[in-house]
Amino acid sequence: MTANKQTVQKFMDAVSKANHVDVLSCLTDDVEWVVPGVIHTRGKDDFDKQINGDVSCTISVTRMIEENNVVIAEGCVQTVNLDGSLRQTIFCDVFVFQDAKIKHLTAYLMEVNK
Repeated sequence: MTANKQTVQKFMDAVSKANHVDVLSCLTDDVEWVVPGVIHTRGKDDFDKQINGDVSCTISVTRMIEENNVVIAEGCVQTVNLDGSLRQTIFCDVFVFQDAKIKHLTAYLMEVNK
């Protein structure tokens, strides 16, 4: 597995465990995060503020493709809401790398209805 794909895996594992320290270690200081129409952050501090507090989730990556300094990851996320209900989201994340750290992330998300 390439260094960039290893960073994506580390990032996904850290997000699933709500491990902010490990999440932030995967990012450049000037990271940019875009969820079109929902979130647009710049820098680690803004990124950290958008991460779901201490909520853990299950992330399943079904495919990772890499070309040059771009990794695209597809999969699904399952989160248990505060009321105990299950929320399932599918994603396609586009990661742009600089020195094996995430410099830009565009996350396309869609909630799956039961």
